Amino acid sequence: MNRHDDTTAVGPPGPVDLVTAAGVDHVRLVYDYLDAGDLDSCASLLHDGVVFELPGMPPVRGRTAVLRARLGHTAPSGRHEIDRVVAQDRSVVATGRCVGPGAGGRELRFVDLFSITDDGMVRACTRYYHVTP
Repeated sequence: MNRHDDTTAVGPPGPVDLVTAAGVDHVRLVYDYLDAGDLDSCASLLHDGVVFELPGMPPVRGRTAVLRARLGHTAPSGRHEIDRVVAQDRSVVATGRCVGPGAGGRELRFVDLFSITDDGMVRACTRYYHVTP
């Protein structure tokens, strides 16, 4: 199971946004399911029209295409280690590292920006990698 150290809700104190909270849970589970190779469970968290934007690739649309692209981009034998999750207004940002064989034997630091639908499903994700300038 992945290490999830820190979750932060940004913004003024007030009523909890239950949709954003559900989105945070779904984002965490997406990583766990991808790492386990459990595509059916991962797909259950994605909106039908989900869009993923991964470095070096055109945007990928739809559940099946997204899962195929994600698995090709981060092999199931690697894993995600999530350091921090920040959420507000149906947006979730996760930072962490891809480690192990799926990352080419090295750690790849990343930032993923997710948008969440009104029913808590993952609508979109854009990934950025830390690289040396």
